[in-house]
Amino acid sequence: AVVSTQSTGIMDNSEMRRGQPCWYKRPGVGLTAINDSLMLQSAVYELLRLHSSDKPYYVKCLQLFLDVCRRTEFGQALDLESETLPLTSYNMDRYDSIVEYKTAYYSFYLPVVLALHIAGRDSPQELESARRILLRIGHYFQVQDDYLDCYGDPSVIGKIGTDIQEKKCSWLFLTASAIASPEQKELLFENYGKSDEASVAAVKALYNTLNIRQCYLDYSVKTYREICEIIEKDKSGLPSEIFSDFLDMIHKRSK
Repeated sequence: AVVSTQSTGIMDNSEMRRGQPCWYKRPGVGLTAINDSLMLQSAVYELLRLHSSDKPYYVKCLQLFLDVCRRTEFGQALDLESETLPLTSYNMDRYDSIVEYKTAYYSFYLPVVLALHIAGRDSPQELESARRILLRIGHYFQVQDDYLDCYGDPSVIGKIGTDIQEKKCSWLFLTASAIASPEQKELLFENYGKSDEASVAAVKALYNTLNIRQCYLDYSVKTYREICEIIEKDKSGLPSEIFSDFLDMIHKRSK
């Protein structure tokens, strides 16, 4: 997570992450942060080798880290590519792919499956159940992130939201596009992705007119119930708390 956050901050030209100035923004760091992120990533594999190279799960854990890193890089590439595409090409299929690869795998799938490998609870059925549930939780988490980027308190979430200015393929934009009238959609497309205060204010005003906040709250209630039902019906034999604790930890979060 540290590696991803550090490099993403540079690519997104962000000022803050986790309530602190981005590493590359610190005096004397700058683009040296790129090499710093590579050193951090190599340290992961070195620590894994030092502490588990003689364990039966070593190769599985190594392959897991490599696979998740690759998927996260794909997700970041999709996210960055969106900034070069016309807004008419934004859709939920693209959004789902970005979220799955950029967020869900490293934030939720990786830590749990790493533990499953170490515990020896990694049959194909167990791994598939974990993947299916954790990716759904990861999707929910990213939609929350999109909402907080616009409506969250910067002093609480630890960063200033810039999804509108950065032309992100976000859940809020897609939801607004789907329910807006032709005139409202024209206004949205005219102002989304611009950095001036007037354009940002126009997009946020339209979100308020379309009651996007309530759309999110309805989505949150529905999605939480659906994931709870998936966990309850899971037949893999894995302890349900593995998933329900994760879900309850993020449900109704404010940062």
